[in-house]
Amino acid sequence: MLILLPPSEGKTAPTRGKALQPDRLSFPSLNPARSKVLDALVDLCTSDVATGVDTAVEALGVGKTLAGEVARNADLRTAHTTRAERVYTGVLYEALDLPSLQGAAKRRATSWVVVTSGLFGLVRPGDHIPAYRLSGDVNLPGIGNVGTFWRDHLDEAVAEAAGKGLVVDLRSSTYLPFWRPDPATAKRVVTMRVLHEVDGARKVVSHFNKATKGRIVRALLEDGRNPTSPKKLAAVLTDLGWQAELGDLGKHGTRLDVVVADL
Repeated sequence: MLILLPPSEGKTAPTRGKALQPDRLSFPSLNPARSKVLDALVDLCTSDVATGVDTAVEALGVGKTLAGEVARNADLRTAHTTRAERVYTGVLYEALDLPSLQGAAKRRATSWVVVTSGLFGLVRPGDHIPAYRLSGDVNLPGIGNVGTFWRDHLDEAVAEAAGKGLVVDLRSSTYLPFWRPDPATAKRVVTMRVLHEVDGARKVVSHFNKATKGRIVRALLEDGRNPTSPKKLAAVLTDLGWQAELGDLGKHGTRLDVVVADL
């Protein structure tokens, strides 16, 4: 099984650790593309730091209050790194809490979980990366739209990670353009949304959607069953106490709704 996650916009910068070693990252076939994105991002941010012009601030959409992110991007080649599971710290990752997994659940996370990244394309939890700022919808000089750029590079890497297993696609809308399944692969892809039900009415609540997805991934990693179809995944989630409702197969996979009553 492959579980595709979005990155978090918020990241914890390592205070110790070696500088980035691209040749030690998972999916080495992506290294040439990674190098292009890294060069473009560092060059853009270095120019801002040197000139005081806010070109990178505007391009990255960070605003004046996060201008420090630009300076950090300028130093990405020499910045400290640590395991990606410790760098990503948003709502989903707080609920998932990868660093606290033990034993078999930890090993499953290493092989099942892959994070989409504007800078690296794909990373696994154990890959050592620096904290960076690059959303998937940014336009970089010489690269263009980051999501469009990665769409031309990720098919082989995702196929490698998924093998012939189920793909549980939990990416946010910003990162969907990075990879879209072909019709054959879509039959074994599940896209998930979390719905809050109150008095018979259902709606998506962004913060809770992320937290619930994190808890679901953790539950799957700790449970250890490896469902091979959308129907079997729905059955596993039901066994684990979730209200899981399977929808129809679409061009991007089979929709699975998880319905919750309490926030």
